Amino acid sequence: MTYISSLNIRTDKTNPFPYNVPAIRYCKSIDINTPITFFIGDNGTGKSTLIETLAYRLQLPHMDGSSYDKHCFDASRVLIQFLELEYNMHRAVGFFFRAEDFGDYLNSVDRQDSILNKQFGLADGEVPEHILQEMKDNANHQLYHMRKNYGQELQSFSHGEAYMKIIQEKITARGIFILDEPEAALSPAKQLSLIYFIQDHLKKYNSQFIIATHSPILMSMPRAKIYEISSEGMHNTPLEETEHYSITKSFLNNPDLYLRHLD
Repeated sequence: MTYISSLNIRTDKTNPFPYNVPAIRYCKSIDINTPITFFIGDNGTGKSTLIETLAYRLQLPHMDGSSYDKHCFDASRVLIQFLELEYNMHRAVGFFFRAEDFGDYLNSVDRQDSILNKQFGLADGEVPEHILQEMKDNANHQLYHMRKNYGQELQSFSHGEAYMKIIQEKITARGIFILDEPEAALSPAKQLSLIYFIQDHLKKYNSQFIIATHSPILMSMPRAKIYEISSEGMHNTPLEETEHYSITKSFLNNPDLYLRHLD
């Protein structure tokens, strides 16, 4: 059993943005009655706009714990009145992961930490570490939120390790988990780790993952449903027939054909 079985954007508007992007124009009774659904397509096809609108509708918590009042959700606020869902749940539980939020969050925490270090002006060892951390937490809710939720300094990890740490801390029970281009934070090896993590999670919990991606590695996840979005429509497409797969395979088989013009 999945939580959301279908998506539908009920509007005849085709202009201006966000009505004119393919993901919004062609989102008509899209069947997502499966534990894993991918939305794929070229830049500008509206994958992120679609899943942001879904996350906005469900009011899923996201990286920095803030509300959906931010400017980046302006398109979602416009579209929310047209979004129709068929679902089986009393209330939405889960999380919304955006790769850009992850980078912004770590950078913001790091900047604030540096500012507080200068502000306190304390020499090394002058104050016990746990007291210094408490002072910082009291002065900056982001530092407190990070330590409370993830247990340690994420800056001590590599980018991909920090992302996986957050994934592991937030996906610990059943729910709806929406991921926007997670490959932006993950190496190919870490993308495989994410696949293993999701597959293992689904063996234990009745959850649903909805993912926008450009990564052929991620979209090869077993038993996933793939919707390829283009200017012609939104179609349920087997992995081997997607443009992402075809281009990647063709390039790896004959890279000289693609790179010859660069010489």
